[in-house]
Amino acid sequence: MPTLMVSISGVRGIIGDGLDPEVLVKYTSAYADFCGKGKIVVGSDGRITGEMVRNIVIGTLMAKGNDVIDIGICPTPTVLFNVKKLKAAGGIQLSASHNPNEWNALKLLNRHGEFMTPEENVEMMMKLDDPNRKFVAWDKLGKTTKYVKGLEDHIDAVLKMNYINVPKIKRTKFKVLLDCVNGAGSYTMPLLLKKLGCSVIEMNCEKSGIFPRLPEPIPENLTATMRAVKKHKADIGIVVDPDVDRLVLITETGEPFGEENTITQAVKFYLSKKKGNAVVNLSTTRAVDDVAKEFRCKVFRSPVGEANVVKKMKEVNAVIGGEGSGGVILPKVVFGRDALTGTVIMLQHLLEFGGKMSELKKSLPQYFIAKKKIELGSKNPDDIMRSLIEKYRSEKIYLEDGLRIDSFDHWVHFRKSNTEPIIRCIVEAKTKELAESLAEKYVFGL
Repeated sequence: MPTLMVSISGVRGIIGDGLDPEVLVKYTSAYADFCGKGKIVVGSDGRITGEMVRNIVIGTLMAKGNDVIDIGICPTPTVLFNVKKLKAAGGIQLSASHNPNEWNALKLLNRHGEFMTPEENVEMMMKLDDPNRKFVAWDKLGKTTKYVKGLEDHIDAVLKMNYINVPKIKRTKFKVLLDCVNGAGSYTMPLLLKKLGCSVIEMNCEKSGIFPRLPEPIPENLTATMRAVKKHKADIGIVVDPDVDRLVLITETGEPFGEENTITQAVKFYLSKKKGNAVVNLSTTRAVDDVAKEFRCKVFRSPVGEANVVKKMKEVNAVIGGEGSGGVILPKVVFGRDALTGTVIMLQHLLEFGGKMSELKKSLPQYFIAKKKIELGSKNPDDIMRSLIEKYRSEKIYLEDGLRIDSFDHWVHFRKSNTEPIIRCIVEAKTKELAESLAEKYVFGL
């Protein structure tokens, strides 16, 4: 069966096995109808299929009568930033995030420089199979303009964030081991870090678009990177995924800082400067609640997914938010996950902390997460979820996104997968042993 995954953020698939030219035209055309007349920003994460996809997408937009602002190979948050800055009608990033080389995707944005809301997504999807789809006449085609300052403008905005002392960071001269998996980060992260006065050891920063390892920045894919941090005696290891929305950190000892700790330290730093609400998703660590409590601030939770976090942030006027996958969202810069923003916050926080990365990690609330899969076989996932809800109805539960149960010493989140016949079970507790034993209990207690 061809592989095509459609979600609120767009459509992704394998080139030559689902995400084919006719599919690209179909979705781009529906998106152009959703946006209406106006200019549309287009960027790419640099993967090897990007040029083919880009030519089809830009050609389709021009055929719909939309002018295109091509900002080239850049992070996803750079496209978000420029849609808002250039007052465009929308934006498309060509990126399959952390999926391997053979994948690509259309990430679709609204005119506010954000991922579509659920309501906007429904509106666009209704246009997908419109039998009256029209293209413009030869003399009304849109035009394409290359905008070479897109990256520079984004970097400048990040460096001008409140509470960031660039001269002081420069004087510190952090030694950074940087791994960009040969993606869009290769075009941005070395430049950003050098503007911050860092000594940068580049690893997988070639602008080839060919990923030298599995691109998802999880510990099992980063063994060589972690060894390199220790070998080069770097102060910090910084890893980004191909489209630079996720930030993963490594301590000076060559150990993972922890993706959940990435958002925890960012929330701690920012709320120490500006009191306000924070938003994370239902699968993100309770450590965020602990650090927010230090500053008498409130944490709200949303369903999993960047668009859902952003929607909740707007509802509660949050000053910072993100996800436990290493995604930091600071609305003042970009209303979406941005590894550039997260990097600058991290370096300023480490500077003010005055110790090493490993010491900063130990200073944060300590929690452990265990993840299990419930194999469904021929069972209906909705039936399983209903039975779980009924079983735990007397507990403190949340039903906005699957089932989350909050207990005094742990929480558990059950979510059915959109791509596999499984239900995911995530448990967090104060010790690794407790998290693992509780996860086993929940999965085998069905």
